[in-house]
Amino acid sequence: MPTNPTRDELLEVLKSHILSPDFSRATFAGTRRGQATAWVRVVVRPVELRSLRYVQFAYQSAKKVVTRNCRPEEVDEPLEELLRIGFAAIHISTRVEEIDIRTSRKGRVHIGRHRLAEPRAANEASHNRVKNLPLPEGQADHLLEVMGIATADGRIRPTMRAKFTQINEFLKQLGHVLPETHLDRLDRPVEILDCGCGASYLTLAAHYYLNEKLGIPARVLGVDINEEVIRKSIERAEQLAADGLNFACRRIGTTDTPADIVFALHACDTATDDAIAHAVRSGAKLLLCVPCCHHHLHQALSRDVGEGVLRPLLRHGILLQRTADVVTDAFRALALRIMGYRTDVVEFVATEHTPRNVMIRAVRTTQPWSHPDALREYQHFKRFWQVTPYIETALGEEFQQWVGRGAG
Repeated sequence: MPTNPTRDELLEVLKSHILSPDFSRATFAGTRRGQATAWVRVVVRPVELRSLRYVQFAYQSAKKVVTRNCRPEEVDEPLEELLRIGFAAIHISTRVEEIDIRTSRKGRVHIGRHRLAEPRAANEASHNRVKNLPLPEGQADHLLEVMGIATADGRIRPTMRAKFTQINEFLKQLGHVLPETHLDRLDRPVEILDCGCGASYLTLAAHYYLNEKLGIPARVLGVDINEEVIRKSIERAEQLAADGLNFACRRIGTTDTPADIVFALHACDTATDDAIAHAVRSGAKLLLCVPCCHHHLHQALSRDVGEGVLRPLLRHGILLQRTADVVTDAFRALALRIMGYRTDVVEFVATEHTPRNVMIRAVRTTQPWSHPDALREYQHFKRFWQVTPYIETALGEEFQQWVGRGAG
């Protein structure tokens, strides 16, 4: 590595590391006296978009972050721009070493290198971690910082580790089924509705994941009845300065916003049913919901179900509650099948991260009423449990009429 390199030599040094397969991350920060720039910090890292390797430049100001993805052969121009800005400190991390490039007030460049005693494991390098986690640790720093999940230097806060894991598992589920929807082929942005968005972790993460990681233009609307969380979510969106990221204070099921994808994470009790009904009315291609509490059927389940055979199960409060949870979600999954969705009920995250870890994952594949077997299953299931689940009310009169035919 040259001593006190010229700008051209420094450019070659940067390129040789950034284009190396061992490259993990480079950070440009600290302007020299007399230099002016809108950027507080610029982070460079490898990313993979649609199976192609890119180099991402994330320009961070005090209020926003702007990302730019370049193919390896296109990095000269942005790197030359960073050198013209004149950042005082450049730190480069690779699998095998750490490099510090610092420029003194007099303009002298000092380069320090620290070779690691043991190379980092391959799955610790940024470009490999991207394949394992939709939102890797040490990347998307500004987003994670704005959400309160990471510190300013990119470390995940210990108290937010479970939330960080939960978000990534949710995005994995999204990425797993997204190809089946063909939503990446639209000639317009994908419209997403997040029902009961709460603190907006998923809303912000999904917007970033689709637009920045997958390169799929998407607009996201988060709705919640809590004015305070909506206010904070709007503030976070403004900090990110992201296009197509909006929030509104309203009840689930009262919006007429069309949606291609509907999320509902931990919407309480029948609010999950309202979110499912909105997805069906919108003709949404994809629904991902993680139900929360299930109060509606809790009192309705009778101990005489099945001629009293289930009385030992329903006699005990905790077993009754868990049974109500399972029965409610089974009704929801069946109703979605009736309405033309291929539906799976899966565990989306380990129980140590959240006790509410059952996900209903539904992809629309046919028109409603195309599966008479599903309708018959629903009718038999309803007769056995002697209850009327709220999902029928949410889906409306036509659904109730179809379910009532021959159900006596």
